[in-house]
Amino acid sequence: MRIVVTEFMSLDGVVQAPGGPQEDTDGGFAHGGWSHPFFDPEVMGGTFDDALTKAGALLFGRRTWQTMAAAWPERAGDPFADRMNAIAKYVVSGTLGDDELTWDNTTRIPGDEAVGRVRELHARDGDDLLVMGSPTLVRTLLREGLVDELRLMIEPVILGGGKTIFPDDGVLRTLELVSTVTSGTGVNVCTYRPVSER
Repeated sequence: MRIVVTEFMSLDGVVQAPGGPQEDTDGGFAHGGWSHPFFDPEVMGGTFDDALTKAGALLFGRRTWQTMAAAWPERAGDPFADRMNAIAKYVVSGTLGDDELTWDNTTRIPGDEAVGRVRELHARDGDDLLVMGSPTLVRTLLREGLVDELRLMIEPVILGGGKTIFPDDGVLRTLELVSTVTSGTGVNVCTYRPVSER
């Protein structure tokens, strides 16, 4: 299973709380919902539709899973929502109990087993394992060389600080730009893949 990461991202690399004010206020982050003015249903919505169509399962960190689990089940009846609700889901968490996994088709991966379990999923045959949001998890996956594709929706806004997906371990990682599309709202949807070591 290819691991594909899709993120809303500011020009300064922030991915924190694109969806709403209370989504993630860690560190005093006060710009929650910053991505809304730039959302383009055709280009950006199409990016999510394409990613979800090619996905065999979703992989989340705890906070992103909880946000999604609170939103998607009540949207049943829309084809995208129905797919989100039906697809297999994995959530990495050291704190969620199995009785809290209220979103259908969710399996918990204990935090201390995350890298090994994700490696097992990555080695399986199947459609993509899609990651949305989940910056702490994505940082780990990038550090471990487990990301096959990054789809970054880079939005024309500077947030001045917040969570990013990029490891800060001093390791150089080269990517190849596979495609880029610009939305009418000025968002560059860029697809990157790691360059294999030769």
